[in-house]
Amino acid sequence: MNGFESSIETHNATGSDRAHIGQRRVARRRGFTLIEVLIVIAIVLALGALVGVAVLNRKDTADADLAKIQLKSIEQGLKYFYVDYGRYPNDEEGLAVLWDKEVLDPDADATKWSGYLEDPLPRDTWNNEWGYTGEDPEYGEKYDLWSFGPDGEDGTEDDINAWTSAEGDEFGDEFGSDLPSAPSGSGP
Repeated sequence: MNGFESSIETHNATGSDRAHIGQRRVARRRGFTLIEVLIVIAIVLALGALVGVAVLNRKDTADADLAKIQLKSIEQGLKYFYVDYGRYPNDEEGLAVLWDKEVLDPDADATKWSGYLEDPLPRDTWNNEWGYTGEDPEYGEKYDLWSFGPDGEDGTEDDINAWTSAEGDEFGDEFGSDLPSAPSGSGP
């Protein structure tokens, strides 16, 4: 073997040793440490919590919006019923008369009845029955229609009503309008 061949063999041996050492370093560095994995899991959980809160908050808003849309559909059905019968459903008929002819008052002309709602809506989006009372001529109210909201309790802030505060209080805008105004001035 001449000097040139021996130098090539030395170089080859040295090069393969380096490659072998490099492979061991690469092999050792291929996996993640436990700390790195835990950090990634913590970041994913934090992002998931942020997204989850935003989605759940949006779902609550969407449920309330859907209840308002359903309330408007029921009101439209009540108006159609009024056109046919000249009155709103009484308390015994309730809202069911809008989709079920069988609950129509026996004294009413059943031939006028037509399905006033395409799909029955006996419950709101939170699975509570709709609140409904028929017209009350004593107070001039046509009807009351509401949802008890997500908590299912009457009279709480989350209730959704078919009337607005602009429509006046429960006695109507005209209640007390015939009373004399209070005297101005301060006493005798």
